[in-house]
Amino acid sequence: MNTTDLLARREQLLGVGAPLFYQEPVNIVRGEGVWLFDADDRGYVDMYNNVPCVGHCHPHVVEAMHQQARTLNVHSRYLHEGILDYAERLAGLHADPLKSIVFTCTGTEANEVAMLMARVSTGGRGIICTDAGYHGNSTEVSKLSRPPQDINAEIRAIPYPQRYRPLQDGVSESELTELYLAEVRTAIDAFQVSGIPLAGMLVCPILANEGLPDIPDSFMARASEIIHDAGGLFIADEVQAGFCRTGEWWGYEVNDFVPDIVTMGKPMGNGLPLAGVIARKELVDNFRQHRRYFNTFASSPLQAAVGMAVLDVIETENLRQNASHVGDYLRSELTKLQDRCEPLAEIRGQGLFIGLEWVSDRHLKTPDRDGAVVYVNRLKDKGFLIGNAGALGNVLKIRPPLVFTREHADLFLTAFEETMGEIDAKA
Repeated sequence: MNTTDLLARREQLLGVGAPLFYQEPVNIVRGEGVWLFDADDRGYVDMYNNVPCVGHCHPHVVEAMHQQARTLNVHSRYLHEGILDYAERLAGLHADPLKSIVFTCTGTEANEVAMLMARVSTGGRGIICTDAGYHGNSTEVSKLSRPPQDINAEIRAIPYPQRYRPLQDGVSESELTELYLAEVRTAIDAFQVSGIPLAGMLVCPILANEGLPDIPDSFMARASEIIHDAGGLFIADEVQAGFCRTGEWWGYEVNDFVPDIVTMGKPMGNGLPLAGVIARKELVDNFRQHRRYFNTFASSPLQAAVGMAVLDVIETENLRQNASHVGDYLRSELTKLQDRCEPLAEIRGQGLFIGLEWVSDRHLKTPDRDGAVVYVNRLKDKGFLIGNAGALGNVLKIRPPLVFTREHADLFLTAFEETMGEIDAKA
């Protein structure tokens, strides 16, 4: 079946408007490592998908899934040592005192649990987020996605902290941090005026959906202190930042703070639905007592076996170090192209998570979403899958599996430079 017929069938069965990447969608039929293959067996280097973090169809993960599925898989209301072994190993990768876990199936569910946990534990209702984040699709969690202030009284959004388009030009680093912290205080004060007690603040520690901005120094740590002083809890959404994506296990390590609650998801099961929330034991105990949370498919032996296999691969193949080294190399090589690529205004990120700020005018910092889309689609045609994202849709988003190597990076850099030449020739 050709792509046109597949698309028509998809719209009939899944509804018109179900999201798809690229102007000419790709019919992917199999994957291996960093590679995806279409129905014509054409290979694409996957540089976007955060789900198969240890590579598509990794044999160790596939074998763990196979062996556990053929042995036992049940809901969570039985004792099972494998689940506890996995919880213990995962907790050991986090900072103290984050030691107790609630497993879920998706990042959305994890963020829902985290919000409930903060509200139960503090007695508050108000949640602070940024004005350009994304944390999931449920009715409650979706209120955090670019929230209009006049609709959600219990949600207050602050301008996301950044250096590229700051709240005020010409200020020092410390002054810029203070300006953004003042926005946090203003949100807290607004809740107080409205008679809504504060529950906490929920953000991605590297602001992934906002466009991976360079965050002013000490913002996260200082914001966490302000939230604590106001009686709230600080929640770090590690669904995109976690599991060595940044070259550290967790995004909160990159920004040098320890949150009260951490949510995890996407890469956790390398494609098997697996997510979770980790927090101090008293927070989890209190949540369990008041909410009696139950998820049919979470805390299952299958989840535990696959999650454990993902950790095995990350550690035995030194993927944290690989993400750090290859990410540094790729950013360094892209920087060498900057003088010849006027739209490439800034190269940001940590580890194997890179954002390229795309503009039509560097001096005015004019965002160029259309230009970013052109590059994304041109690179797809050359066999490299990236995306455009960020608050203004103009950031080229690069996020390959952690098994991405310098050799893969060189292939991409060649294609990127070729695309630059082709577009310059047409201009």
